[in-house]
Amino acid sequence: MRGSAPVPASAGLGHNQGPPLVESRWHLVAWREAHKKAWENPPLEVIRRRLKRAQALGMTYRQYTLEILERGRYL
Repeated sequence: MRGSAPVPASAGLGHNQGPPLVESRWHLVAWREAHKKAWENPPLEVIRRRLKRAQALGMTYRQYTLEILERGRYL
């Protein structure tokens, strides 16, 4: 094919030449930092609003917050 880069023989069909999936020390450090940042306490008004909404849905504050973090949007 014209204009495409040659694929090494070692790469299998469908290989996207991405990084290896082996976790490194840097990966763990970055994950811990992201986890800490995601669980930082928001302003008190936000906590109250989330708690009220969680109770209306029959959830705990932690469960509701996990859903927000997982989906990236509010329920």
